[in-house]
Amino acid sequence: MRDPEASGQAREQAAQVQVEVTDCRAEDAHAVFGALNALFTSNRSTEDVPRGSPGAKPTVWAASVDVSEAPAEVEPRRLAEPVTVTLQGGYRAVHRLHAGLARTFTVQDVGSSSGDQEQELQLRLHSR
Repeated sequence: MRDPEASGQAREQAAQVQVEVTDCRAEDAHAVFGALNALFTSNRSTEDVPRGSPGAKPTVWAASVDVSEAPAEVEPRRLAEPVTVTLQGGYRAVHRLHAGLARTFTVQDVGSSSGDQEQELQLRLHSR
């Protein structure tokens, strides 16, 4: 017998994509997270402005994005420089998030790693 609560949790997890934004200025990371919030539901508030870390160390900003709903219509966003984004989640969820980002930015696939039930996809985002 299937546990309905466990089944619901599995569906919820299947719609979650972990997003990491790197190799960019804080303002560009904020533009990417703003676009993600406009497209889908994210655990990052729109008011949560990324801050860079002092020094030469690279900064990684992260969010969890729920792609269970169809993406909203959004306008293209401007980036000062290209941004590296890594998506990790189930194949359908990653594909849906990739398609949503392509509505907002020019998306260049950089690399991917596939597992049994998950995919990791690295993208380079550019202004349209």
